[in-house]
Amino acid sequence: MTNDHSENSWPLLLGSAILCGLATLAGIITQRYPDMANITLGLYLIAYMTGGWDAALDTLDKLRKLRLDIHFLMVCVAVGAAFIGAWWEGAALLFLFSLSGALEAMAMARTEREIRSLFDDAPKQALLIGTNDTVEEVAVSALRLGDQIRILPGEQFPTDSVVIAGESSADESSITGEANPVKKRKGDHVYGGTINTWGKLDARVQKVAGDSAHARIISLINEAQKSKAPSQRFTDRFGTAYTIGILALSLVMFLFWHYRMQLPAFISDSENKSAFYRAMTLLVVCSPCALVISIPSAILAGIASGARRGVLFRGGIAVENLADISRLAMDKTGTITKGELKLINIETSNQDSEQTLLNLAASLSLNSTHPLSRAILAEHGKRDGNKISITDFVSIPGQGLKARHDDHCVILGRRELILDHEPSNKWLKQLPLPEAGLTEVIVHHRELTGRLLLRDTPRPEAKALISKLNQDGIKTSMLTGDRAESAQIIADEVGLHDFRHGLHPEDKVALIQNWRNRGDKVAMAGDGINDAPSLAAADVSIGMGLRGSDAVLEQADVVLTHDNLESLLEAYHISRYCRRIIRQNLSISLGVVVLLGLAALGSWIPLTIGVLGHEGSTIVVVVNSLRILFFAPRT
Repeated sequence: MTNDHSENSWPLLLGSAILCGLATLAGIITQRYPDMANITLGLYLIAYMTGGWDAALDTLDKLRKLRLDIHFLMVCVAVGAAFIGAWWEGAALLFLFSLSGALEAMAMARTEREIRSLFDDAPKQALLIGTNDTVEEVAVSALRLGDQIRILPGEQFPTDSVVIAGESSADESSITGEANPVKKRKGDHVYGGTINTWGKLDARVQKVAGDSAHARIISLINEAQKSKAPSQRFTDRFGTAYTIGILALSLVMFLFWHYRMQLPAFISDSENKSAFYRAMTLLVVCSPCALVISIPSAILAGIASGARRGVLFRGGIAVENLADISRLAMDKTGTITKGELKLINIETSNQDSEQTLLNLAASLSLNSTHPLSRAILAEHGKRDGNKISITDFVSIPGQGLKARHDDHCVILGRRELILDHEPSNKWLKQLPLPEAGLTEVIVHHRELTGRLLLRDTPRPEAKALISKLNQDGIKTSMLTGDRAESAQIIADEVGLHDFRHGLHPEDKVALIQNWRNRGDKVAMAGDGINDAPSLAAADVSIGMGLRGSDAVLEQADVVLTHDNLESLLEAYHISRYCRRIIRQNLSISLGVVVLLGLAALGSWIPLTIGVLGHEGSTIVVVVNSLRILFFAPRT
């Protein structure tokens, strides 16, 4: 029974429904007095207008498009009831129909509010730094890449930027879910919509307002609300064809009751209701109002419930499919581990060239969102390193980064990538593998070769997540390009028994496809651009945090904005609960249609009971869906 309404339309709909109910009640009272017949008729006409205007407008709009739906059925029944003198039954039908429509609109508005309440209003103004350190207030929409802005204490960061001067802390709870302020100094990234807590900061704009993390959250939610779940597509079939079918059935039964059973056509007597009255009753109870609203109401409530907890479902498909997974595959760096690597050592082929190597590595890393790149940039900022101009930048998924500097190739990545470029590199060939638990990044430019050694640690919640998923019957696997020794250390710390190491992106894709061919429903969680192919191959793709690469955010069916593995468990339990509510709604709505339909065919119920049962089931379904908003997932 869904209709397109603005979020603020529900008070008008509810007011109309209440007025319809009062007019109907008054009409029932005055109907007892024959000398008040004209007043009674006027009251019922008021009830018809206030309770039926929305359905009538929708019916006219659909008829222009040669479409019929349940609003058409309701209008037909109300007009038919008036035609046979059953004014109060028709008015009662319109009252309950308009009331359930108002409650549905109110439920959808509540869902919209739950989503919008997650985020403070985006900042509208920014302080733009001009020549001679002058400051001008401009609209955030006017900011361009590379502009320098100033953020004062207590203000929101206008858009995603990198700090170039000053020191402070940022409240990033609206983006990452982290309750404690995060320290910010030169070289650190800040996110639009988050709050500068105590210090003055100057920053360089990295993304314009429409591309900020804050804007991406809102965009993802808008996309999610437009996406339909598989079961929702099932109910979409109850459109014009179903409406015509019910009208045809009612006509056939009208003819049967009139000509076969010799019932009066339109005028009921004290013993028998007319054939038309019975046809109207059948028409009411077979209208699939509750069925049509049963799934979209639950899906939207599920999306809102997830968004409140840092889980963005990219539509109904994601909400339903996540409940069916049997295996979860996770990338190691940035997913099972914190992804906050620390640079602990630099080794080079030439003495006194550590800073040069770091400058080269940082210049390439500026173009990447990988956790390794973030760690390199953080250390480069602490050492006040210089940026080196590069051209022809290329990212090689699962391998590293390439560019040109001084007409020579500069490479950052795995040692195999550098050896492919320069097989005779003696220094690299003699370089021993790093100790277990350390990650190496090789940098090469002309005669200079070196490596950066970084260390990462598992997320504190990873072990509990894997244990709880195993309890729910979900198999978990870790996929990584690291060596077996490094992968084993992480796997042991988090309690993982299945891990695959030394993988390239195509190897991860092959593994996922193999699991799917064996009957597993596979979810893949990752955060780097090298994870994008395997995310695309999985049944459900999960992106870790809005700090992840744009490729991951575009690909992911579910985005964990709080960058916390506990959110993954919450997403899974919300998905299962939402699916359970959908099944309950379908059972209620289909059950009521079948039972009332059989009763109407047998002429065992009057129009009044048909109206109450039909509209009552719609209200029950809407209220049942709202339970999802208050669902507290197990964590």
